[in-house]
Amino acid sequence: MSIKRRQFLILSGLSALSVTGLWKILQAQIVEGASPAASLEGEGAIAQLPTTPPILRFISVADTGTGAEGQYRVARAMTRYHQQNPFNLAILAGDNIYNNGEIEKINAVFEKPYQDLLQQNVKFYACLGNHDIRTANGDPQVKYVGFNMQGRYYTFRRGKVQFFALDTNSNADWKNQLIWLDKELSQSDAPWKIVFGHHQIYSSGIYGVNKPFVENLTPLFQKYGVQVYINGHDHHYERTRSINGTTYLICGGGGGTREVGRSSWTEYSASRLSFAAFDVYDDRIFVSGIGTDNRVFDRGVVMLKAV
Repeated sequence: MSIKRRQFLILSGLSALSVTGLWKILQAQIVEGASPAASLEGEGAIAQLPTTPPILRFISVADTGTGAEGQYRVARAMTRYHQQNPFNLAILAGDNIYNNGEIEKINAVFEKPYQDLLQQNVKFYACLGNHDIRTANGDPQVKYVGFNMQGRYYTFRRGKVQFFALDTNSNADWKNQLIWLDKELSQSDAPWKIVFGHHQIYSSGIYGVNKPFVENLTPLFQKYGVQVYINGHDHHYERTRSINGTTYLICGGGGGTREVGRSSWTEYSASRLSFAAFDVYDDRIFVSGIGTDNRVFDRGVVMLKAV
């Protein structure tokens, strides 16, 4: 074979790879070993990952408490991710115990699936979902030590990141909770402010846009610079663009899935069992969607100050 013909075949192969394979390779970066050299942002743009370790790494997952194989598959992926990328904080965004929040199921739906993480001192911080309040209005879960809840709504801080947990249920004490949230956000000097609750605000799933929350919560997010809102309720993964400075992240594929579409503000959506991982740096957060195959299927960037 001549050199020219060999070069032509090689270049043809590279061209085919760039069209059909390279994009898939970038989308399916394996969460094993060293961090990948690039990340996906928005509509295919490439963002370089820092080589320095993050100031905080945590994960989030929701709608977990089935005790079925789907939950255990996600739990195994979380454990695998922890082995390669250690973290000690997990956000549990509601519907922690199906179907009716029965605390006697806690071993099957929490302690057993996450036992490896719990044994390595990973702390889960939970909020209440609509299924959780069906038994005793969720009070047994609020008191359960493994959920680290300091009330039906509460705040805690990890370094430069302050978290605000909400009770987003219809029977919540909304009057006092909104006063509390306004006060806590106004007094916070944390550069990063992350709010989490069970119910969606912006979603392309079956529950859609939550207009009352848009009216009552998002003005506070914009006023005080909340960069991320994390939730479940819709059983899919979805990451929005920055909407008035806030990125909305649905991580409801922790136990089962439902179909999801796309909206004008959707960066990425997928109907798949998964959890989300967050690498926090001084000026940005890298958000990753990770499936039960231990691969990153989405990665985006949240800037400290939206442009």
